[in-house]
Amino acid sequence: MEMLIAEFVGLSLAIVIAGSFLARDADRIGELTGLGRTLTGIVLLAAATSLPELVVGCQAALIDAPNLAVGDLLGSCLFNLLILAVLDLTHRERGRMLSRSAAAHALSATASIVLTAIVLMALLVDVPWPIQRVSAGSVAILVAYLMSLRLVYFDEQTVRQAIADVAVASEEERAATKSLRRAAIGFVAATIVILFAAPRLATTANELADVSGLGGTIVGTIFVALVTSLPEVSTTVAAVRMRAFDMAVGNILGSNAFNIVTLVAVDLFYPAPLLAAANISATHALTAAAVILVTAVVAMGLLYRAEKRYWIVEPDALLVILLIVGSFCLVYFR
Repeated sequence: MEMLIAEFVGLSLAIVIAGSFLARDADRIGELTGLGRTLTGIVLLAAATSLPELVVGCQAALIDAPNLAVGDLLGSCLFNLLILAVLDLTHRERGRMLSRSAAAHALSATASIVLTAIVLMALLVDVPWPIQRVSAGSVAILVAYLMSLRLVYFDEQTVRQAIADVAVASEEERAATKSLRRAAIGFVAATIVILFAAPRLATTANELADVSGLGGTIVGTIFVALVTSLPEVSTTVAAVRMRAFDMAVGNILGSNAFNIVTLVAVDLFYPAPLLAAANISATHALTAAAVILVTAVVAMGLLYRAEKRYWIVEPDALLVILLIVGSFCLVYFR
């Protein structure tokens, strides 16, 4: 068991480091090419930061570990929101992340809630209409995601100026001649590392779940999800340092929505409808409900702005942290 733990930690470090470089270089490519100011750039950044979840989930499906796959994706959503809340709670400068400056992303939060609600319903209700091995729930997730992108596209004018302001501030830096090439090379190298390390991480996590007796649900929802969520930290922290709170919130909510739609790709690698698998744990419904609840609290924080601080405590951020910690405790004891 000690060897499995050591291997899990080693692979986790490789994925976290590679994922951090991947997120940084994806963000850099978006800035240098101008894609970062478009819906395409936002989706590409979310896809880059969610690549570890995608690869781990597909490998977990291939080795018949559906609980590990679903637990990783849903647990990662909670950890992403935890990252956002902690940064908001520890942010000392004037202005807040969960405020009207990022209220346009309430639409993304709502989309994330809708997608997770579909997952919850698919877990609770056995829909007997698979489409080419893919569950009806996965098809509904994909359709809802595409419709959400369309809504975000039409709403993009609201947030484009805020993103453009950050882009103009770094115009001289983006003009560096060879930066794009270096970012592209770094992006490809980090992707290769993840493609090699993530499948092995899924296999090791599955073996560790069996040996430790914790089960794939706990290992996937807490431990693997923590590892695959850490790459989001680098991009979000960088945005906060630039006071680009709009970017920070958009990255987290975009990654969460992409995590949910990743279930569609994972479903393709599983021999039967994933969300209706016979050995899927009912505990995932609890995690999905927690994601919906916490995302709703974040959305309220985006839409309502209270200027008063209680010492150094942001009530909405603190509530998010308490809800997430409580959710993980419920999942563990369940």
